[in-house]
Amino acid sequence: MPESATQQFLEIQDIREGVLLLKNNGIRGVLMVSSINFALKSEEEQTAIIYAFQNFLNSLDFFCQIVIQSRNINITPYLDSLKDLEERQVNDLMRKQTSSYREFIKNMVVGDVVMTKNFYVVVPYNLMEILGVKSAGADFLKQFSGNSQKNEPMKDDQFQRCKTQLWQRMEYLAMGLRRCGLEAVPLTTPELIELFWSIHHPDQAEIGYYPEILPELLK
Repeated sequence: MPESATQQFLEIQDIREGVLLLKNNGIRGVLMVSSINFALKSEEEQTAIIYAFQNFLNSLDFFCQIVIQSRNINITPYLDSLKDLEERQVNDLMRKQTSSYREFIKNMVVGDVVMTKNFYVVVPYNLMEILGVKSAGADFLKQFSGNSQKNEPMKDDQFQRCKTQLWQRMEYLAMGLRRCGLEAVPLTTPELIELFWSIHHPDQAEIGYYPEILPELLK
């Protein structure tokens, strides 16, 4: 199937088994990381967290990318549900309390929008790390040959070997972040699809709309 104009600018070739396959035969895993309220920690706790995170970073022998995503969530549907609840109340006191709560939420949030932040760590692995330096050099030279061709798709056995190494890196990262008081979980295929869909369709995502995901991708 020919690529659309948008797909031509995306580095992602496919999403399979919770793994991003790039067009250059690299793969990526994504960990969603929890947050902590650093400002509420004592000075000793803050120092311990900083040193733990420093030791964690120094222990890595591979690159990773930390991504912070800020997203506006439209709470209009929630306010509408409160309005509907208010109208269905049979008790006058409950109706007034519901109305007061709805006005409180509405006035507290400017523009009826709440800003949320999500934290991710993108973990890389490349096919060349398995094929070795000799193959990597050969593929590098192909870029300058007159008959350069598009990278061949990754074979199933190569994908499984790369995925195993990638999961080991992700487990190592998750353990290191846990020592800093953070929890990290890998995103599944549907979650990755929703993440990248929301990045390219922020208006629809803010009102809670997401595309329908095929059943075979839910495995």
